[in-house]
Amino acid sequence: MAVKLRLKRMGAKQKPFYRIVAADSRSPRDGRFIETVGTYNPIKKPAEVKIDEELVMKWLVNGAIPTDTVRSILSKEGIMAKLDAKKAGK
Repeated sequence: MAVKLRLKRMGAKQKPFYRIVAADSRSPRDGRFIETVGTYNPIKKPAEVKIDEELVMKWLVNGAIPTDTVRSILSKEGIMAKLDAKKAGK
């Protein structure tokens, strides 16, 4: 089972709100997921991001692949740099 970290769209029309979830890559975008690891609200200025760093690191170390958008969000939060440092330390 290939696990991806991706966005799940929530909210009303014209007011998107996203949950960052770990999901099977075969599941639909807003369908079944394994675990919620954070939220992303692009409407607020600046965009509001809340991430459970321990859960994200657990999934990334275990082989979950982030989508391009989630990868950029994690990079801005500094989590991808911590993952690289952790992998280099092995």
